[in-house]
Amino acid sequence: MPINIRVSTHYLPQQSRDGLWVFAYDIMVINGTSEAVQLLDRHWKITDAEGHTEDVRGPGVVGQQPVIAPGEHFTYQSGCPLRTPVGVMQGSYGFIEPDTGRRFRVTIAPFRLAMPGILN
Repeated sequence: MPINIRVSTHYLPQQSRDGLWVFAYDIMVINGTSEAVQLLDRHWKITDAEGHTEDVRGPGVVGQQPVIAPGEHFTYQSGCPLRTPVGVMQGSYGFIEPDTGRRFRVTIAPFRLAMPGILN
């Protein structure tokens, strides 16, 4: 089993207001390889319902560049404001195997951010 990334999302009505919808997403990165891996960087492509796209790149996640041992996982929560009540995020994480120096990227499949009840 390779690196597996699980995502769950939820709408934050208390942080949202007219013209801005705020969502939280929980990420679990599972290391199914036989080597320790370090998450070095992230790239997100965030698209709202009107087609506006934002690219977000940076080191690590939530201020960390965690090392994940074989068979272990790392979880974190972050957020995303949108100008529409529906949007999509997708992206990738850059990793390195500290013992071998091998670098690689893992794609994060698109996932929906949607205010409850907005979609049938």
